[in-house]
Amino acid sequence: MSHTVTIETEVKDASAVEAACRRLGHSAPVIGEHTLYSGRYTGLAVQLPGWHYPIVCDLKTGEINYDNFEGLWGDQQHLDRFLQGYAAEKTRIAARAKGYTAVEQTLPNGCIAVEIRVGGAA
Repeated sequence: MSHTVTIETEVKDASAVEAACRRLGHSAPVIGEHTLYSGRYTGLAVQLPGWHYPIVCDLKTGEINYDNFEGLWGDQQHLDRFLQGYAAEKTRIAARAKGYTAVEQTLPNGCIAVEIRVGGAA
């Protein structure tokens, strides 16, 4: 039986953030206080390619703070790819925790389909 799920991503899992960074070839995320244009934010910072400031993930609330100055300081596509990678990695981690297998496929439109197989059968 197949089910389709739509995910609204909240970034709360440091392991999934680290895995998404590895997946995309980004440098490792850094925990601490980080400066954006208009202030300082505490959380797990990820430096996206070509972005002037990092994105800062508040793991308690799931919110992401960033300033890309409407695309002038960073391409929104990089954030979208990071969120997609985070969601796929978080799904894999959750599946493994239950003893399931997650099989991933990148679709022609760039979306990622993750199939969860109960019982770990690959």
